Amino acid sequence: MKVLVTGSAGFLGRHLVAALDGHDVSTVDIVHGANALDVFRLSDRRFDLVLHAAAVQPHRSAIDTSPVIVGAGCLELDAALFGWAARTKPGRIVYFSSSAAYPIALQRPGLNVRLTERHIDLTVPEQPDAIYGWVKLLGEQLAEAYRKQGGAVTVVRPFSGYGEDQGERFPFGAFQGRAQRQEDPFTIWGDGTQVRDWIHVDDLVGATLTAAREGVDGPVNLCTGIGTSMTELAELFAKEAGYSPTFDYKADAPAGVAYRVGDPTGMLEFYQPRVSLAEGVRRALGAP
Repeated sequence: MKVLVTGSAGFLGRHLVAALDGHDVSTVDIVHGANALDVFRLSDRRFDLVLHAAAVQPHRSAIDTSPVIVGAGCLELDAALFGWAARTKPGRIVYFSSSAAYPIALQRPGLNVRLTERHIDLTVPEQPDAIYGWVKLLGEQLAEAYRKQGGAVTVVRPFSGYGEDQGERFPFGAFQGRAQRQEDPFTIWGDGTQVRDWIHVDDLVGATLTAAREGVDGPVNLCTGIGTSMTELAELFAKEAGYSPTFDYKADAPAGVAYRVGDPTGMLEFYQPRVSLAEGVRRALGAP
C-alpha cells in the first residue's frame, strides 16, 4: 500500500509512520525540509492512503496567543490537501479534525456534557473553540463536499492525545517533565479543574488506521469517555514519581474550556482503547 503521511515528524505523524512499517510510506514534514504545501501544489502522484497530520502549532498556548498564525497556517494546509485530492483522487484520505470543533456552549462549567458527533451540525455550526476550531469545521465541510464528488475520506475528531514522547508544549508532556524533575511547586495552568478526555497515542493510531482500513467515513470521536481534571492528572504524575508537591495554579495562563469529554460510542464499534491513563503515566515516567 502506498501511503503519504504529512506532518510525519510531529507527535502523531511519527507514531503513524512507525505503525505503517512494511508499507510504501512517503513522509513529508517541514522540519525535514519538505513542505506539504509543495506536495499538494506540484505532485500528481496517487496514493492508496493519505494521513494528513500536518498542522501549525495546534496546542493551547499557540491557539490562544497566536490565533492568526495557527488558523491561517492550518487553513492553508487543509485547503491545499483537498484541492490536491480532487485532482489526484487518492484511495482514501484521513482528515484529522479536532475536539476543538465542538460548540464551546456545551463545555461550560457545570454542564458535564459528553460530546457526541451529532453535537456538530455543519449546516449551522455553533461557536467552536477559537479560530482553530473554525478551521477544523471548514475542513470537515471540505471533506463532506469531497465525499459527495466521489472521494473517500475518513474524518476523525481526536480528543486529548498524549504519549511519553509528546514534548512540553502540551499539558501531558509538561506534567511529565515536571514530575521527572520533581518540581515543587508543580505548576498547573488555570485553576486545575479543567477536565479533558485523555487518549494514548497508541490508541489514536490504532483507531485511525482501523477506521481507514474498514472504510469508516465518520466523523467519529477518538476518545475514551473518561474525564480527568488537570489537578487529577498532576496528582497521578506526582504519585507515580514518588513525591508530594504543592500545586501552583496560574490563573492567567491559557487553560481552555472547562469540560471536554467525548462519547466514544462510534469508535467502539470498530476499536477498543487499550492504554489507560494510569498506564500512560507509568510509561511516561519510565521513558528514558
